[in-house]
Amino acid sequence: MPPYAAELARIEVLMQKLCTDSTNRQLGQLAWEHIATGGKRLRARLAVQTVCAHGARADLGIAWGAACELLHNASLIHDDIEDGDRFRRGKPALWARYGTAQAINAGDLCIALSYAAIASVPVSDAVRWQLTSVMTQASRRIVEGQAAELDLLSSGVPSWRDYAACVEGKTAALFGLPIEGAALIAGRSCAEAMALAHRCRQLGLLFQIQDDILDLFGSNGRDMPGSDLAQSGKASAFVVEHLRLHVSDVDWLMRILTAPRKETSRQQIDEVIQRFADGGALAAVWQRIDEIRCELVESQEISREPALAALVQEFVAAALRPVEHTRPRAVADGLGSNG
Repeated sequence: MPPYAAELARIEVLMQKLCTDSTNRQLGQLAWEHIATGGKRLRARLAVQTVCAHGARADLGIAWGAACELLHNASLIHDDIEDGDRFRRGKPALWARYGTAQAINAGDLCIALSYAAIASVPVSDAVRWQLTSVMTQASRRIVEGQAAELDLLSSGVPSWRDYAACVEGKTAALFGLPIEGAALIAGRSCAEAMALAHRCRQLGLLFQIQDDILDLFGSNGRDMPGSDLAQSGKASAFVVEHLRLHVSDVDWLMRILTAPRKETSRQQIDEVIQRFADGGALAAVWQRIDEIRCELVESQEISREPALAALVQEFVAAALRPVEHTRPRAVADGLGSNG
């Protein structure tokens, strides 16, 4: 049996109960239908394993893991609507099956249920209030990051700092959230928990870059390869790095990125992907990945917590495993020479 399988199974049961106990059973069933399509349950795993890394019992992280997963799934439901992605985890997205309005309602319900799950965390009322505050801050970061991403191309050529700032909210907040809450559950102070979460949000940046790679050079369970390119107005790590390396391509790439999805051809997408590979953007993205990995491994906040450091390294390895085959040989050789 995989590690923490029992706790993860209990998280599934709790999420299903919260959804199906909804006053509007049909809406609750829609929310559970989306959640039940699968996913890696990374935030649930982080919650449970971080509690253990701090020396507390794994079961103390079950309700918190459910809360984090519910908020994460709410963001996915809404994200699919905003991006126009018709598939999620290899299956039709909720809005494509039941319409935009009900999908929005299902996502909103998941947000509400993430707070309801906190009531089941076996801690004092004071800690439960701290968890509620942490959840609120993460929710705000997610929405602000998503809004910033939609405007990323409107103010000109985005920098890496612009891209990372969007990811810091939209994706990274959902990696810092389970770690911060787990530290509080295990008895750490608010300041300690916040410092750990701040550093571990880099995990979210790593996973977002992985998702950008999968969109172009793998499969992320959504539409066709390059769906992010077809989506009007979206900038990935590859867009940022390619335009940094090839300023003369700005007009060409911007025309493709800002065109309506139905006006972007498969041939255009394939050409962009090829230019990203041949023009050095893929290598540059991998260099960013290696820098982020080093920052995580070498950070004082993480390295002085051996169990947490091992957990972070495990998640870094999990993030890179599906895309390792895309690492350019020159980058791999350089990494080897530095080791």
